[in-house]
Amino acid sequence: MRRKFLHDISANSLQVIISQVCGLIIFYVLSLYFSKNDFGEINWSLAVLLTAFTTLSLGIDQVMVQKIAVGEDPQKILSIYFFHVVAAGLIFYTLLLMIVFFFPVFQQNHRLILFLGIGKLMIFFASPFKQLANGLEKFRALFIMSICSNIVRAAALLSFAFFSTLNLTTVIIIFITGDLTELLISYFITKKVLRISFSNQWTTKNYFSLLKASLPQAGVVVFTSAIARFDWIFLGILASNIALAEYSFAYKVFEVTTLPLLVVAPLLVPRFTKLFRGDTKINMAGKINDLFALLRFEIITASLIALTLNIVWIPLIDFITHGKYGTVNRYTILILSACMPFIYANNFLWSIHFSQRRLKMIFYIFFITFLVNVTGDIILIPFLGGEGAAFAYLMAILLQFLMFRAKTDVINLKQNIVFVICPAIAFASGYLSCHTFDNTWWQLISAFLIFFLLLIFTRLIRKSDWYIIRKITQI
Repeated sequence: MRRKFLHDISANSLQVIISQVCGLIIFYVLSLYFSKNDFGEINWSLAVLLTAFTTLSLGIDQVMVQKIAVGEDPQKILSIYFFHVVAAGLIFYTLLLMIVFFFPVFQQNHRLILFLGIGKLMIFFASPFKQLANGLEKFRALFIMSICSNIVRAAALLSFAFFSTLNLTTVIIIFITGDLTELLISYFITKKVLRISFSNQWTTKNYFSLLKASLPQAGVVVFTSAIARFDWIFLGILASNIALAEYSFAYKVFEVTTLPLLVVAPLLVPRFTKLFRGDTKINMAGKINDLFALLRFEIITASLIALTLNIVWIPLIDFITHGKYGTVNRYTILILSACMPFIYANNFLWSIHFSQRRLKMIFYIFFITFLVNVTGDIILIPFLGGEGAAFAYLMAILLQFLMFRAKTDVINLKQNIVFVICPAIAFASGYLSCHTFDNTWWQLISAFLIFFLLLIFTRLIRKSDWYIIRKITQI
């Protein structure tokens, strides 16, 4: 089991690293070669499409992973979910065509969304195959499925940027080609490698049964996708494409720096599901408390990344973007980076409750989070632009953490102050180093030194932690 855990982590880590690096290359090339207005329009269209297709999954994707993890027939579940994504995706795109036909003003202002939507439809069609691999814990297959689109797009964009002319038409063709490649490769791996094909042994009753099981999670998916991208959408509507371009650049870098979370998160749901399925309450509590050691290291890592990001932001980003996105986003990235430790904690606590099928409680938490985020966006964006969107997001994430923490009945969780003290140590380390030194390198070195000394002094890092981590890999 230990060897499998490490193999899963390795495959998932490599997938996340490649996907994030390629995604960052794509984002960087687009931000550098297009005006802020065009860059903002691309990001607005993608935000609308990603929000729509994530919402259309209705949470069935996560329920699919859970059901396959506990041994239900993968062929039948794959077939039901594939039917859902094809039907929902085609209905959505038909509605999009109707909007463009009956409201030509929309087409004039958002001319890219219809074409980019073709590519995102292909990604949506590929999602059942990736969730199947996730549920079966076939992370090497998931690795190949998940990286192909980003590799094609990044390589093509770099080639055109260096050796030819890059324009919006070329970008659209590249995006559609990359997304179609992901669909074809995902189908091929499922058919030939995983040796799972579609089943005709299901009925509409099976579909509605799966849909009913996912309904509480559907609300969570709607609110999660809204929280993730509504700030982009609102900025494009309530502010401008330029404000959206600036904010989306900072948010993309912020997303990339949460890479450790993306490595660990897909592994938690199948493992928590098995843990809660067959163990006694006493043994379960002990294992969960061991897993909280992993969470503590995630929060330490998130705090360290946030500390580093804020110190290097202005000199590094202004250098690589020729002054376009560095200084203008210095407060936006500060606010967003403050969210990092709580995003890790929220994902961990969500995994516990989702594995216990406490979907109604999760729904209410995400509903309240959604309301706070949207209300904050509507109030703050017209006055503060990107900084207002970042602050609204921070308020929503903090409230979500407090609600999850109050509802999680795990030994010593409510007395655990790592969620507060670790980010406070990171902030203090950055503040002291930046007010002591002018050179960026000296600021980094002194901040790291202060950070780790304070972690040792507060016993957030202990000698026994290594043995706990080894124990975790053998669960």
